[in-house]
Amino acid sequence: MAQPTSTTNDGARIVDVKEDSHEINIPHSIRGDDAHLTWQDLWVTAGQSVDILQGLTGYAQPGEVLAIMGPSGCGKSTLLDTLAGRLSTDVSQRGNVLINGRRQTLAFGTSAYVTQDDILMTTLTVREAVYYSAKLQLPDSMSAVEKRERTEETIRDMGLLDVADTRIGGWAVKGLSGGQKRRVSICVEILTRPKLLFLDEPTSGLDSAASYYVMSRIVKLAGNEGMTVVASIHQPSSETFALFHSLCLLSYGKVVYFGPPSTATKFFELNGFPCPPHTNPSDHYLRTINKDFEQAEVVDSQRGAVSEAIDILTGSYKTWSGRTQVEKRISEICQSEGALAKKRSQAGFLAQSLVLTSRSFVNMYRDLGYYWLRFGIYIALCLCVGTIFYKIGTSYGSIQARGSMLTFVAAFLTFMAIGGFPSFVEDMKIFGRERLNGHYGVTSFVISNTLSSAPYLFLISLIPGAMAYYLTGLQSNIEHFIYFILVLYVCMMLVESLMMIVASIVPDFLMGIITGAGIQGVMMLNGGFFRLPNDLPDPVWKYPMFYIAFHRYAFQGFYKNEFIGLTFPNNQIGGPPIIDGQMILKDIWQVNISYSKWVDLGVLIGMVVFYRILFLLIIKITEKLKPMIRSTVTSKNKTTTVAHHGAQTSHFQ
Repeated sequence: MAQPTSTTNDGARIVDVKEDSHEINIPHSIRGDDAHLTWQDLWVTAGQSVDILQGLTGYAQPGEVLAIMGPSGCGKSTLLDTLAGRLSTDVSQRGNVLINGRRQTLAFGTSAYVTQDDILMTTLTVREAVYYSAKLQLPDSMSAVEKRERTEETIRDMGLLDVADTRIGGWAVKGLSGGQKRRVSICVEILTRPKLLFLDEPTSGLDSAASYYVMSRIVKLAGNEGMTVVASIHQPSSETFALFHSLCLLSYGKVVYFGPPSTATKFFELNGFPCPPHTNPSDHYLRTINKDFEQAEVVDSQRGAVSEAIDILTGSYKTWSGRTQVEKRISEICQSEGALAKKRSQAGFLAQSLVLTSRSFVNMYRDLGYYWLRFGIYIALCLCVGTIFYKIGTSYGSIQARGSMLTFVAAFLTFMAIGGFPSFVEDMKIFGRERLNGHYGVTSFVISNTLSSAPYLFLISLIPGAMAYYLTGLQSNIEHFIYFILVLYVCMMLVESLMMIVASIVPDFLMGIITGAGIQGVMMLNGGFFRLPNDLPDPVWKYPMFYIAFHRYAFQGFYKNEFIGLTFPNNQIGGPPIIDGQMILKDIWQVNISYSKWVDLGVLIGMVVFYRILFLLIIKITEKLKPMIRSTVTSKNKTTTVAHHGAQTSHFQ
């Protein structure tokens, strides 16, 4: 039966589509811990004038999947981020976003957000990755057997049993396919069985078959667990499109259509844009409302360009009866006012620290580029040092040679720690994703990173250091050797701590390496070898740089350890025939000998602790500044300002 139509003053066609009862969403009653998500008159503005989202209204219900579709740049991801409380600091928000009709905080376990990029630890198998996440997120009250069962259940739900023992894989090892990685990302986030699941283009980069299987698993999971799923979708196949319960179609920040996917075809047809036979409806919708290529192609020569089509559709939607149904359903949800979403318990601080340490240790062991490649390079370099300075002896010329050898070890061997910077960046990306979803705390991450790296740093300090030490013929006393290894080890940890700080500030690995190398280069110049301490210009270079540079304490510790107790023949005319180590330290290297070499080591250890604490503080400060936005929210004739943080602490008001 034909639908009645009318025309507004601006020529936009108004269509009154009467849906059959099976074509509209049957209202759900709010029960238990269901999460009904609603938003009304939602505006998002970039800067002062650019409206990214313009007056959006809609809802998402438990057990259903809402698909947000539209051409590139239409605001899909912005809407998803707004609903999840993840807007960046350079945008402002107006409007209501409610859960079960209430303003409440999205606590841990209530919601999960799967990003478009699959940021996973590539050295782990699927089962390991999911199980480690289970031990991090699930409470201590659950036994290891129960956590293992939840892991297996989740892997089975996402159809990954066949590849459960396959490594995820990255640049070095071929692992999972794109669709499988996407499902692993989803597995990690649904372990707590959240009531709200946000998916940012889960089918992006996948073929039609992989897209269908991924989305079919999500739809099944939503139905079984009563999840409310909101997903931004990029051009799904007809089979995938048929899976969705609701459709939100956007075009350049405006709502073109919101409602059941089955009714969208009628809506477009009665506005003069029928879907051609044997055509994927989603392709037709996107082609109709995409004006990126408006100058090259029009939708219909008789109806004008794409801009006109968008105006017709958005104008028609404003007065469409389906919009009334949407507003009615939102009103029902808001009046019901279901239970508040409560934070779920998770693993304690100690358990999280131990799990993270174990996971990081395994990752470092399996990743050849993290420490093993550096270990091989260190062995090669120390062989070079040992053979170049082989059996250095105690002649007068060996004084300069010893100083040069020790300087190379303290400065350039430790400098090679920047080789692990790309791995540090990947660690920070994984931490950023997991932390934003509330998997664990910042302190647990910093502690675990320190503990897991310590054995590897000690290994690459001990073996290459011993080769350089004994080939050169430095003091053979075991105490001197232990001190040499300890200083080298602490310097390794110190440089790695410094590079972790750089990684937390400069996420790009190329710029990070340049930044880290520059910082260390400046410290080397002020360490007291290339320019002796008394010759350093007082402003800046001596005060404060000479005292800040860790190379100063490494050089002086090495020099005191090696020269004190040795004597050398004096080749200078008029001087004493024999000069001892303390005279060399004072007159040649200008070393402060008023305190012990162990003080220098203590200062270096203190610097390691300081850098790690600084690393922790920088992450905490960055975490507070980056996700937080100031949002102006209007409700019931009054305006309030609220702060949105991350998915773990997002304030929905």
